[in-house]
Amino acid sequence: MTDTHRRIAALLLAAGGGRRLGGRPKALLTHRGRPLVEYAARELRAGGCGPVHVVLGAGAHDVRERAALDGCVVVENPAWAEGMGSSLRVGLESLAGTGAPAVLVALVDQPGIGAAAVARVVAGFRDESSLVSAAYHGVRGHPVLLGARHWAGVAASATGDRGARAYLRAHEAAITLIECGDVAEPHDIDTEADLVHLE
Repeated sequence: MTDTHRRIAALLLAAGGGRRLGGRPKALLTHRGRPLVEYAARELRAGGCGPVHVVLGAGAHDVRERAALDGCVVVENPAWAEGMGSSLRVGLESLAGTGAPAVLVALVDQPGIGAAAVARVVAGFRDESSLVSAAYHGVRGHPVLLGARHWAGVAASATGDRGARAYLRAHEAAITLIECGDVAEPHDIDTEADLVHLE
């Protein structure tokens, strides 16, 4: 892995309030005996990301107390209830001036996506204009790598619960898709029924 690859930042969006989970912050759901946010941050590092920035929102105080996020840059989004778009903007802002050539964006509520998928997407990085996405049986999913040249455009279009979706749709032709269906499961933990995907 080159030095440049080692400097690719990760941005873990972990601010959600778990409205359909009875208001339990997703970051604090238990997976393999530890808070989900801690597990996800560890997988991002194991997959080859350099600095890991974590955006907290719902229950941020409890998350800081209960999850071991040593070595991570933890930022809080006071407007987390507005949706994922605001958390993505806060996260990208926290990366300004870090010199990272790209950021890999991951969601805390996808425990089936681990280090193997992260490493594949990171390996797709070419330069600051790169747009790389994991795909599951040909369908674009997470994680997504955004070269630094795209950050301002992504932030400008990130509203509500959309995150980078509008920007990526507008730049579809530039995205390199990396198949990860053989090493990861893109389940979201949104409802009580989805809790079966936690261990």
